[in-house]
Amino acid sequence: MEKAKVYFTDFVTGYGGTPLPQKLKKLAEKAGLADIDMKGKFVAIKMHFGERGNIAYLRPNYVKAVVDLIREKGGKPFVTDCNTLYVGSRKEALEHLDTAFENGFNPLSIGCHAIIADGLKGTDEALLPVPNGELVKEAKVGRALADADIIITLTHFKGHEMAGFGGAIKNIGMGGGSRAGKMEMHCNGKMVVKQEKCVGCGKCVSICAHGAPSITDHKSTIDINKCVGCGRCLGLCPTDAIVPQEWSSCEKMNLRMAEYAAALVAGRPQFHLSLIVDVSPNCDCHPENDVPILPDIGMLASADMVAIDQACADLCCAAEPLPGSQLAKNLEKDPEGCKGHDHFHNSTPNSEWKSCLAHAEKIGAGTREYELIKLKL
Repeated sequence: MEKAKVYFTDFVTGYGGTPLPQKLKKLAEKAGLADIDMKGKFVAIKMHFGERGNIAYLRPNYVKAVVDLIREKGGKPFVTDCNTLYVGSRKEALEHLDTAFENGFNPLSIGCHAIIADGLKGTDEALLPVPNGELVKEAKVGRALADADIIITLTHFKGHEMAGFGGAIKNIGMGGGSRAGKMEMHCNGKMVVKQEKCVGCGKCVSICAHGAPSITDHKSTIDINKCVGCGRCLGLCPTDAIVPQEWSSCEKMNLRMAEYAAALVAGRPQFHLSLIVDVSPNCDCHPENDVPILPDIGMLASADMVAIDQACADLCCAAEPLPGSQLAKNLEKDPEGCKGHDHFHNSTPNSEWKSCLAHAEKIGAGTREYELIKLKL
């Protein structure tokens, strides 16, 4: 496979220069987004709206710039994300939209509608085949994403406590999974019930197609011999009493995440925009954001999600850590132990990211070989 083209511009504007949202729009145009036939097409802009309390997520102004470009080309854009697996302000669609609007992602500010792709409770999903899938044969993804004609990722590139970093693949792979899909990526086992949380409502019984859950003495139990691990009961449980029996390793999660991302972009136009800004050590799913571990580096654009993630990682690992950050403190504590590693591993030593890109490349989702084209905009 030949090298992918990854386009880059920095955040420098100078006095009276081009505003940053317009720099992003120009970057997207020059990198090829404007060349995609969008006329009359539904264009999904997959992004992260930020957890309530977190302020490291991308500003809505950047979204508006991308939306404007899509509308100019005759497309029908919408911003979207799926509900979360964990308990927070984005577990179900109504509170998820409240959080999105609170964080500035409303039609008046971004110029298009926000849609929660997997529906009210995270159960509105479609099954997509995984090209060359080794761990997953059918990805459980948000239906609105599956129905889109064109997929665009708009990604806040930052650290992550399991995946090493959150880039384009994580945005569309993990972020595009329904609640059951996220469960599949995160865990190896079947479902069990935390008895102290169960209220015996019976919703798990009503949703299961295999008769695994049953109610006794106002408490649910799950027969693991009948459970197929689909996770639909997990999505419906109102008290989060249902949990996976066994969580995956970081590497297994990364491989499944790569396969989910490959399933979502297969057979339709795709384009990826990533901004290395406010590089928090953890995901925007946190209800807080710590001191950035790295300086603001720039904006990247590519038609290849593997290449753009590799380019972002390389630029980050070549940058100087910010004083007082989690990364800087870890380097001070163990400078010898950190030699030969990378900034994301050094920031969160239990995390791992290289397996994701290697696997994505292996199954044909893109290439890690790229040409970085620097633009002055």
